[in-house]
Amino acid sequence: MSMAPLSMTALTKSQDSVDQKPAIAAIATPVGEGGIAVIRVSGSDAFEKVASCFRGADLSDPNAAPSHTVHYGTLVTPAGELVDEVLVTLFRSPRSYTGENTAEISCHGGVLVTQKVLETILSAGVRAAEPGEFTQRAFLNGKLDLTQAEAVADLIHAKSLRAVNAAGQQLEGRLGEHIRRFRQQIIDATAMVELELDFIEEDVEFANKEQLRSLLVGVMGELDVLLDTYEAGRLVKDGVRTVIMGRPNAGKSTLLNTLTGSDRAIVTEIAGTTRDTIDVDWSYEGLLFRLIDTAGIRETDDRVEAEGVRRSKKAFEQADLVVYLKDLSQPTTADELQELARWRMDAKDTPFLLVGTKADLDMAIVSGSSSPRQEQRLHYDLIISAVSGENINPLKKLMKERALEHRDLDGGSLLVTSTRHRDALQKAREHVKQALEALDMGLTGDLLAIDLRAALHDLGTVTGEITNEDLLDSIFSRFCIGK
Repeated sequence: MSMAPLSMTALTKSQDSVDQKPAIAAIATPVGEGGIAVIRVSGSDAFEKVASCFRGADLSDPNAAPSHTVHYGTLVTPAGELVDEVLVTLFRSPRSYTGENTAEISCHGGVLVTQKVLETILSAGVRAAEPGEFTQRAFLNGKLDLTQAEAVADLIHAKSLRAVNAAGQQLEGRLGEHIRRFRQQIIDATAMVELELDFIEEDVEFANKEQLRSLLVGVMGELDVLLDTYEAGRLVKDGVRTVIMGRPNAGKSTLLNTLTGSDRAIVTEIAGTTRDTIDVDWSYEGLLFRLIDTAGIRETDDRVEAEGVRRSKKAFEQADLVVYLKDLSQPTTADELQELARWRMDAKDTPFLLVGTKADLDMAIVSGSSSPRQEQRLHYDLIISAVSGENINPLKKLMKERALEHRDLDGGSLLVTSTRHRDALQKAREHVKQALEALDMGLTGDLLAIDLRAALHDLGTVTGEITNEDLLDSIFSRFCIGK
């Protein structure tokens, strides 16, 4: 049985082939009061549309207004009313972000004047851009692959230096290049297998089975290396979900406020003050932590507090790091020891820190050897005082170390940060594994080629060599308008 020649459906185009699409426009800078704002206009007729509202150089004339030049003038309404003094920067196709003719209008940064400039451009027959439409056009015109396009959104939304670095690597095209390299190896192998199928009656063998096996084993190894980076990449991109938990009045809210340097959580001496989980982003040495202050864990008849306890337990189940606080000014009961043992067991592989708190009270209220701090019943990872600041810096360092334990986070290493990429790589690996099994079992080449084609399809969805409209809509819908 001979299969059709290897072919792939791709929506990406070369940089010399740019779709002639009408102009779109959007405000490209955050809306608010500032020195300047930028309105971006992109499309085949972008210069002509902007020129109809602009008084200055003839923007539609490439001799008077060549690419990568800036022109001062005024923007006016169709009735000739002055809107603002502006600077217009021109990027002629294909030397622009989208690959299309692109004009960026810099105006004064007030909210009303910026909106008026945009409305003037739209009144010239330009359509308002959808979220992510500029980057989508850049992808469709071959200026970016899909991993780079997604990195644009990651870079915009990054909340830590580590996340910025990871997005920057992907924007440079490192992930796309990596995948395309061994995807090409599979294409070559698939071509050999399918060519052999065309000559099956002549009993001609084009594919060296040992070389093919060695190639597929190598591809599987590279896929494993990439997949192993996902957990570290996820923490870098989304942050370390850090649940601060313990019994009521153990100092959870005080610690959260101390770490973040703000009064984000209400602190009182009344047990049960925190009724719900409180999430706060905190960055330490370039890594984002999503601190979650939880309600004190205890049995209660208060319906509101009981709901808070339920939410605390749910947060614990989803944690990347657990910081359990024990109030040193209170004796440790047998029930508390059992409770703590259960939490440790339920945490499984999630890093779990046991931290003694209120060290300042402990030292102030006890005498001799009766201090709870002297108890040998618990082994604390650290003893702190959020009030006096004792051991807060060592705690920050320990939290980072434990969160990244057994995870390679070398600043130069390539990380997989997207769940979509992880899922596609896992599927591709499974198909390569099945192809290897088929090869070892001596199955026919047509069955082997099916698995290889499936692996190529999955890898192609990562870089965008294979995609569809639904996938693009899903990806670019999370972009901000103007990017």
